[in-house]
Amino acid sequence: MFLLVPADSPVARAAAHAQDDDVTAVMEITDVAPVSVPHRIRGRAWVAGWLTAVRDQDEHCAASRLLAERHPAGPAPGADWALLRLEVGEAFADDLWGEAHVEPEEFAAAAADPLARHEAELLQHLAAAHTEQLRSLCALLEDEGENDEGEATCPAWDSITPLSLDRFGLRVRLRSDASVWDARFDFPEPVGDITGLRRAMHHLFEAAAS
Repeated sequence: MFLLVPADSPVARAAAHAQDDDVTAVMEITDVAPVSVPHRIRGRAWVAGWLTAVRDQDEHCAASRLLAERHPAGPAPGADWALLRLEVGEAFADDLWGEAHVEPEEFAAAAADPLARHEAELLQHLAAAHTEQLRSLCALLEDEGENDEGEATCPAWDSITPLSLDRFGLRVRLRSDASVWDARFDFPEPVGDITGLRRAMHHLFEAAAS
């Protein structure tokens, strides 16, 4: 894993003066929901390994190109920024889906979810513009109710907020004065892009409406 840190930071100085791979490090990642909900932290992950400065010129150039490609608006390695490499020894995740220990080989082979870059914007859009459709999802839950017009209601819940979105489905958070509860709605099949997501969401809302 390549990291870009301020050149005058303690971690950059420690890596610059290290002998081989004798600097161990643990990076903690906190995943915060991009919408306002109770208990907003969705999960945490820890990546542990050995930290070194990237001194080889060819590797430095390759890593710089990778960073520029993945984060075009970010800073480039230079006088004010140091490029470091974290050789992963192990990783651990604890989130809404459960706990998992990840081996270095699994970490290296993992691919990003195709919706990850768009998730924050999509969740914010759902929360702002599709409140009624989100509430209709209560019809797919076991404890749904109906109003006088025969429409599905959420009698026990004051609000429903989109919490997470990935290629496998949508998770929402339901809230009342007494409790907070999450519900997960899986797509018929994993989606690979925004077009597939539109079809999956349309199918989900159609199922709730019927």
